[in-house]
Amino acid sequence: MSHDVIIVGSGAAGLTAALGLAEKLKVLVLAKGELTGGSTSWAQGGIAAVLDAGDTFDNHIRDTMVAGAGLNRRETVEFVIERAPHAIDRLVQLGVPFNTAKEDGGDEHLHLTREGGHSHRRIVHVNDATGWAVEQALLNAAKANPNITLLPGRACIDLITGRHEAERYSGSGRVWGVYALDPATGTVEAHTARATILATGGAGRVYQFSTAPRGATRDGIAMAWPAGCRVGNMEFIQFHPTCLYHPAERSFLITEALRGEGGILKLPLKDADGNIHAERFMPGHHPMAELAPRDVVARAIDF
Repeated sequence: MSHDVIIVGSGAAGLTAALGLAEKLKVLVLAKGELTGGSTSWAQGGIAAVLDAGDTFDNHIRDTMVAGAGLNRRETVEFVIERAPHAIDRLVQLGVPFNTAKEDGGDEHLHLTREGGHSHRRIVHVNDATGWAVEQALLNAAKANPNITLLPGRACIDLITGRHEAERYSGSGRVWGVYALDPATGTVEAHTARATILATGGAGRVYQFSTAPRGATRDGIAMAWPAGCRVGNMEFIQFHPTCLYHPAERSFLITEALRGEGGILKLPLKDADGNIHAERFMPGHHPMAELAPRDVVARAIDF
């Protein structure tokens, strides 16, 4: 079957792109493992948007610039934040069952919580499994769209470029699709299309300790770089600073919303008599204490 667009990655980015393009084009979505195996399904806390009457875009932009230590591209920050409420509306239309609340005598509205780095309550959520709910809604919409083909169990290993074709194509810069390994058969398949989108997620699993899923190994960058794609900001890796650690089990994320709702971080210390006591440490690292941006919290824990 021929396709107009190939999308590598079946998380929120890949499925959202697929749904938008499928209005006019035929789209193939490839997933390394299960369709729900990416980082989106693992996200817990929620999604930030200015939805409260006492909040403003300026507040959210300022919080984001501070959390990014001023390294953010401001026009990108403004673009995302100003369109966030519309994105939430779109997810509601797709069936994401965000938690709601109703004040005495008032209308029902989306329940907003708070997370680190935010000066206002602006986090919409589905209990504490927001990512899973978003993934399911997007996946259901994609499955119902006749112009979208979903193909799990395909580990993409390279882009098909001019260097794989006859000499006359060499150096053209054209991408013709992807080579994907089917682990079930051990064969490599060539999937071609007029355009290819890489939505392959992060690289948290290059580190020994991470709350990222096992597949977060930045395959897209590994394929894009040899094909001539420009890459940048590779030094930025997102870490969720709080997880439950067990030496014999897989560590898992403790939601950031816990700190947003008043959770306290304490460091276990041993006194001269060998007794263990816990001491709060974040106030000594940032004025917002446990509500500091996650990079500050991660460094404080490591410190």
